[in-house]
Amino acid sequence: MAPTKVIPTSKELQHLDLHDPHTQELIQRAQESDAADRKLTVVQALAKYKIAVFWALFLSTSLIMEGYDLVIITSFYGQTQFRERFGEFDPKTQQKQISPSWQSGLSNSSLVGQLFGLVANAFFQDRFGARYTMMFFMAWMAVMITIPVLAPSLPILAWGEAMCGVSWGVFQTLSTTYACEVVPTILRPYVTAYVCMCWGAGILLSSGVVRAVADVEGDMGWRLPFILQWVWPLPLFIGAYFAPESPWNAVRRGKPELAKKSLTRLRKNTPERESEVEATLAYLQHTTALEESESENASFLECFRGTNLWRTEINCVVWAAQILGGNALVAYGVTFLQAAGFSEIQSLNLNISLSACYIVGGLISWVLFPHLGRATLYMSGLTFLFFANIAIGGLGFAEGNEHAQLAIGIILVVSNLVNMVTVGPVCYPIVAETPSGRLRYKTIVIGRFVYNLTGLVEHTLTPRMISPLGWNWGAKAGLFYAGTNLLCNLWCWFRLPETKDRTFGEIDVLFENRIPARKFKYTKVDQFAQGSSEKIDQIDTKEDGA
Repeated sequence: MAPTKVIPTSKELQHLDLHDPHTQELIQRAQESDAADRKLTVVQALAKYKIAVFWALFLSTSLIMEGYDLVIITSFYGQTQFRERFGEFDPKTQQKQISPSWQSGLSNSSLVGQLFGLVANAFFQDRFGARYTMMFFMAWMAVMITIPVLAPSLPILAWGEAMCGVSWGVFQTLSTTYACEVVPTILRPYVTAYVCMCWGAGILLSSGVVRAVADVEGDMGWRLPFILQWVWPLPLFIGAYFAPESPWNAVRRGKPELAKKSLTRLRKNTPERESEVEATLAYLQHTTALEESESENASFLECFRGTNLWRTEINCVVWAAQILGGNALVAYGVTFLQAAGFSEIQSLNLNISLSACYIVGGLISWVLFPHLGRATLYMSGLTFLFFANIAIGGLGFAEGNEHAQLAIGIILVVSNLVNMVTVGPVCYPIVAETPSGRLRYKTIVIGRFVYNLTGLVEHTLTPRMISPLGWNWGAKAGLFYAGTNLLCNLWCWFRLPETKDRTFGEIDVLFENRIPARKFKYTKVDQFAQGSSEKIDQIDTKEDGA
């Protein structure tokens, strides 16, 4: 019987002598894996890693539920059945309305739950892996859906939204990190952008459901959309059970055998598979060992020390800019359009078009990813949204003008489409690629935490801006978000680096050597060089576009 091959953990690799022949062999294998990864085209990578792509896309489907509920609850503020059940009479409109305070309360309740879910995911995924974390919180979700379905009052409905939000907070970061860790570099932007498309698919589905139940009388008009959420937990629970674990996660937890098993399952069965798995495992261990030497304890505090602080800053601002860039108005599409002068049915119909942009825009972004950088797409999208918000805000002064109403609707749809080609999907590869591997879950959790806090502020201010019971700004709210958009875009110019076509190891070296954001794109990196000064070579110091 052949002796069992002992695979060293990344912790053991950290203390190995770089001149030791065995260590040199591992580093050589890591170089082979990195070189092979770079030679793949998109088509070749899809053929070779189709199983990995399948599991990345499958687990990302969990975010459909979050996108679904996000727009369900905000669409209900403009739905007659929901307003008749829970609203208060407004003398101005001679109709029942959901007060701005309760609009904020209901929308914010799920965000508060998500904050707890984000923290829970950082703990569970680091200790138990993606599969078991997904399974546990899918079961949690199946139970908690009962609360909003049977809610007799707004406080109970808000409590149910918060409890469901815990699961959504987990899925937000788990789906992104899992997707980027199981596929090669060239496929990362596609699978992470798909996470955004799933979120958009949920929004589109909810818009269609709310429109379909517009004629359903009584409480079933708003209960039925909640009931439909029970479609998702069981198949996703079963899928998570059979899914392979993230090999990066397994290596970080000191389980190289599990990582090897996952790597074998994630790629096509070829004669070269075993040697390729060995080389990839060596690369994962080599990169993890380097990261552990920089942040051995991997605590949340490490995210705010040294160059990790910049990485955390990028995650926070890139997430928050999704809201502050102007997309906040789309989240309140139905009530915003009604405030701009559209009827209930017109606003529901147009909301479907707004939601369809999430899918169409995501597909277009896939075409652009091979040709344009992450920072270029992100900043271009923010620039377009800035002018769109200026236009919407200006048209808000033409109250009662039908042509102005039509123009607002068209601009809102076009700006949402551009947003979902650029800012929306590009955010996901940026936040997945910029953290160090050891701190990836925690950094993304912090960034998403800031996103949800920004959402709390947005859900507090936006209803008051556009509601007739609040400040009654209507479309003029676009001017406010034009201002926040400008601040975000200025930050991007100076602080957002370009990570297109970079491996995780190269990105680590660039941050460790404190390469300025504008020079990331033009700096040559050899992550396998022994000395820090030998790892980088700024072959071009141009500081034009990212």
